[in-house]
Amino acid sequence: MLRSVNEITNFVLKARDGEIGRCKDFLFDDEQWVVRYMVADTGKWLPGRKVLVSPISLGEPEWDSKRLPVNLNTETIEKAPGIEEDAPVSRQYESKWFSYYRYPYYWSGGGIWGGGIHPGALASEKKELARAVEDEGSGDSHLRSAGEITGYHIQAKDGEIGHVEDFVLDDETWVIRYMVVDTRNWLPGRKVLIAPAWVESFDWAKQKAEVDLTRQAVRNSPEYDPADYVRREYEEHLHDYYNRPRYWQRA
Repeated sequence: MLRSVNEITNFVLKARDGEIGRCKDFLFDDEQWVVRYMVADTGKWLPGRKVLVSPISLGEPEWDSKRLPVNLNTETIEKAPGIEEDAPVSRQYESKWFSYYRYPYYWSGGGIWGGGIHPGALASEKKELARAVEDEGSGDSHLRSAGEITGYHIQAKDGEIGHVEDFVLDDETWVIRYMVVDTRNWLPGRKVLIAPAWVESFDWAKQKAEVDLTRQAVRNSPEYDPADYVRREYEEHLHDYYNRPRYWQRA
């Protein structure tokens, strides 16, 4: 099912033996647009520490109670490799982190999660840890913060159309399918969806993304209602309108 990132943010994180805080942010890779880690705000439990939790360890979200199960013990999480609050997550750190939890690396294999498409599959694998494709001391993990990207300007071929307000992700594969674009400075009260695959380029320094669309095309596009789920019927309409291939029908 497709869900809003803002909807999940602030969910209570429930480990096997106690709460560890709340969901604060998400780190996704800017090549495949897959959420690789959830950032936990541990509050008084581990003051001053940033805790990363992989979707590999997450259970099915409890939408009614706004809780997110974490299939780990609090002691295991507490002893995991620490990371500074504002430091980037390097591939070297990721290798160390995955070795601690004894998970195969997600970047080894042909799928978005190792050899498959679901993060949970890595948790159940019994094979030896896969070797990282990159050397542990080098390489770029391409991780970006969803919170950091929020507010980025979206530029059409003939002018700006708005800014990133939210993201819509698949809660099974943890792939970000769409950016929610708020057009308030151009079309007050209207929000639209733009898929990352439709973005021609990102200028991370200037906090801007360029899309191969006209403002008129965006103006007439199917409107997004944040109060409703993104249903397949809406997705079909959206992809057909922009004449884009349907990702769910790829071979």
